[in-house]
Amino acid sequence: MTKKIIRTENAPAPVGPYNQAIAASGELIFVSGQIALDPSTSEIIGADDVVQQTEQVMANLEAVLTAAGATFEDVVKTSVFLADMNDFAVVNEVYANYFDPESAPARACVEVSRLPKNVLVEVECIAVLN
Repeated sequence: MTKKIIRTENAPAPVGPYNQAIAASGELIFVSGQIALDPSTSEIIGADDVVQQTEQVMANLEAVLTAAGATFEDVVKTSVFLADMNDFAVVNEVYANYFDPESAPARACVEVSRLPKNVLVEVECIAVLN
């Protein structure tokens, strides 16, 4: 198996011992969880606004996917982590803007006790390049 590290300045730099994404065997892209960090300032976007945070998260995911040569259309699985499951409906509305319902990826969504930097939402994904 070949492994390629994916890095872009258009998404936040990792804040720990991990990479933004890994391409495995040239076809599978594993994108690390993205939070609402502005890549140019490293500041949280929308401190108490889950809609703004979700929009930034999706922008960060898109930047990493683009750096890997992928798009949202290539995503086959996502995991959504929420600080409060009561935010599910509004997060889902924003999330739905990025995926065609006919080809949307498989997804898990869970509430967690805490997320990095106390954000409200985090999303990770797996994409497959054709």
